[in-house]
Parts: sequence; structure tokens; C-alpha cells
Amino acid sequence: MELVAHDILPGKHLLDELDGACSVPTPKLRFSALGPKTSGHFFSRARNRTVGYTIAYPPSYRRGDELPLVVLLHALDGANTRGLAGMTAQQALALHVNDRPLPAMAIATADGGNGYWHAHPGDDPMAMITNELIPMCRALGLGRAPQRIGTLGISMGGYGALLIAEKHPHLISAVAAISPAIWTTYQQARAADAGAYTSAADFASNNAATHASALKGIPTRVASGNDDPFFPGVQTLVKALPQDAVVDLSNGCHTGPFFLAQEPQSLEFLGRHLARIRARA
Repeated sequence: MELVAHDILPGKHLLDELDGACSVPTPKLRFSALGPKTSGHFFSRARNRTVGYTIAYPPSYRRGDELPLVVLLHALDGANTRGLAGMTAQQALALHVNDRPLPAMAIATADGGNGYWHAHPGDDPMAMITNELIPMCRALGLGRAPQRIGTLGISMGGYGALLIAEKHPHLISAVAAISPAIWTTYQQARAADAGAYTSAADFASNNAATHASALKGIPTRVASGNDDPFFPGVQTLVKALPQDAVVDLSNGCHTGPFFLAQEPQSLEFLGRHLARIRARA
């Protein structure tokens, strides 16, 4: 995750750990028997390389079944096999929340590199998602209209989940972002990760807070810990979100326990909204 990879505020992080600012309740996780998954590789023209992917199905479903789709975007230094904290995509779909199984949906994820899910010279992970992964899933019956698609991510992935919905509001129908990695200025972003944006203009074009009005009409959930180093950026984002967005700003840091604590609620949020869309079909 970005906190570790870029050593953001290491002294403050240690202090937060010592004084309990990072302490969050550990959820009791209950799962049904896991559904199947498909993993493999494809050559991405958008990324100019071969990428790995995983498609996970909920319990009692299998390849060929038509289902709503959640696109899971991994964090910095992540991969299609490491998109969530403390559970796999298969486990996420088998999770019980409030003693009830989640609505049926599939999860698809692919290797997006460290480019913050937007276009860089010779590498466009967002186009890989929209032009390659999603069409591949739709060919399998997943996220095929009118059962549209949700996005989910943590940290860099949370930022990407928001940005893809902002750039493609007619494609994405629900968003859940956990601890999204959002900077308030290009200078701040460049100091932390020089490769995140190629220029100030690139930052402005892909600033998830600036373009948050594009999420109007798209159910959106954002969660962040009060002691997360990205919290100022999240606060800026929250002010720009549509009024009906669900926002959870609570105790916690940019750490695995906070991510894990927020995953059940985020999955339930997506499942509920995608199930409503499916029911209207």
C-alpha cells in the first residue's frame, strides 16, 4: 500500500499505532462455501503487456451464469490476486454481512500496475479495464446490460474505482472506495510518488475530487480513517461528492485492519445497489 511503499509520515504512523488511533474493531467474518474462480492471462493492447486476471463467482453459481459484476482495482504494488485485505475475491462473494449472504454478483480483477489506473505513455490501465476486461466478462454473461457494473478498491484502487466511474458514468452504476489515495495538489502527489502523474495537467485531468460531480446519480460509498495520511484529500473529495453519497469517516489509519473492517459494508453496499438494478431488468 502507498503508506508503506512511500514511507508517508513514518513517525506519525508509529505514534498513531502506539496511542491507539489505528485501532478498529475486527469484524467477525462468516463465509458460505466458496464459489468457483477462473484465473489466467491475456495480452493487453492498452497496457502493451500480458496481464493476469481473476474472475470469482458467488456460491452456487458457475461460469456462464449471468450476474452483476464488480470490478476490483488493486492498490499500489498489488495484483489480480491481492485486491482485498484479509480475504480473497472468492471469500468476499461468500461473505455474510449482518448474518445474511450478499446478493449474488461476480468479481473481476486484473493487473493494473502502479500507474494509478489512468493513462500513462505506453500504459493505459483504465482502458485495459473498460475496453478489454469488461468486454471479456460481458462475453461470459457478467455485467451484461441491463445488469451494469460496480467498482471497488482500496487505496490506489479506491482512487481508481472513483476515477473510472467519473470518466465512464454510463458504464459504472455503483462505487465503493476504501481509504482512497487522493492528494490535494500535484506537488504533494509528486513528492510522494513521482510516477503517479506525468505533469500538473495530468493531475488536474485525473483529480478524483475535482471531477466528483460526475458521480451524480451513481450510488457512491467512501470510507477513510481520520488518521489516514490521505485524509485531507478525502475531505476535499467528500465536499465535492453528490449529497446522497454514503461517507464513513471514522477512527483508523491507512492500514489493513481499517481496510478489512470496511470491506463487508462496502461489499454489501455494492451488492444491494447492483441487485436493485438486476431486479428491474
